[in-house]
Amino acid sequence: MLNLKVGGVPEHFNYPWYITLKNKEYTKQNINLRWQDFPGGTGAMCKALRDKEIDIAIVLTEGIIKDISNGNPSKIIQTFVKSPLIWGIHVGAKSKFKSIDDLEHATVAISRYGSGSHLMAIVNAYNNGWDIDTLKFKVVKNLQGGIDALTNGEADYFMWEHFTTKPLVDDGTFRRVGDCPTPWPCFVIAIREEILDKHPEEVKKVLTIINNCTSGFKAIENIDETLAVRYEQQLGDIQKWLSITEWNDGKPISENLLTEVQNKMVAFNVIEEKIDSGKLIKIL
Repeated sequence: MLNLKVGGVPEHFNYPWYITLKNKEYTKQNINLRWQDFPGGTGAMCKALRDKEIDIAIVLTEGIIKDISNGNPSKIIQTFVKSPLIWGIHVGAKSKFKSIDDLEHATVAISRYGSGSHLMAIVNAYNNGWDIDTLKFKVVKNLQGGIDALTNGEADYFMWEHFTTKPLVDDGTFRRVGDCPTPWPCFVIAIREEILDKHPEEVKKVLTIINNCTSGFKAIENIDETLAVRYEQQLGDIQKWLSITEWNDGKPISENLLTEVQNKMVAFNVIEEKIDSGKLIKIL
């Protein structure tokens, strides 16, 4: 039996992995797949791929493109969630800042450099016409670190997925001053090259299982109620999230799509230059 470890954020996007693992669908294909939560997000997963601590990662598109460009020996196999991610822009409950415009010279909390919270802060600055070179960052590791930094005044604002942080807005920990959607499909599946070279057939089986689950995910009976309970969300928020979220239908990722994403990343100063998109992907 092949041992594989997959990592992702402990958020509602990844509940299909929980379902397929609970049903032992990988075991039936002679694959011992294990899930690892990464509350630190994409930056932490990129490091784990490099360090061979995980084999598969469900990561933000912009983060893994940047890290593969910088030498991560992994490849993007397919899109996982093809709709944009809605990043909420949050300040502390008692913050003096009232709007996005007030944040131009403020310090932004990020989980780590190269993470989605870092790269999307650059996108947000670009969208608002700010000088990206003057952005000030405070590394906080994860969502709890963001809560602490904003509460303690160590940072002024923090960007994290809108619906994941909605309970913190509801209970008064954060105030949301705006949103910043990703201008590209948000999550992709990335796999270490060593695994792709040695075990391509097993990888195909994993992808088939997870894609079969996501294709019918919204039609699962009472899935909105299940997600609301598991992720401590208001039912209406989960229903809204489900209505705007689209998973991939199993098609492999294309060079053209990644070229378009890289063009935008260069325009936003998220990366300095693009690489051949063929070097980012692997078609099985």
